[in-house]
Amino acid sequence: MPKPLRISAGELETDAIMEAIQDGRRVVITITAVRTEYEVTLRYDGSIYYCDTPTRLHRHENEREMRACIRKMGYATEADGD
Repeated sequence: MPKPLRISAGELETDAIMEAIQDGRRVVITITAVRTEYEVTLRYDGSIYYCDTPTRLHRHENEREMRACIRKMGYATEADGD
């Protein structure tokens, strides 16, 4: 299994995050909310995309849904024009 890619929220564009996920890597994103730091893991099993948060596991049926989640949750750069 490839080594996970560890980044901070806003460090990469959506395309770079998606490329890593689709290459079989888990992307572990460090998020800070209300002065608390936590990690979210994004992954793809070949048919379903997953966002594993400390409180919930989100499933996305296709790339479009996953990209929308990445943007909505602020995981990618703000300047991301994707």
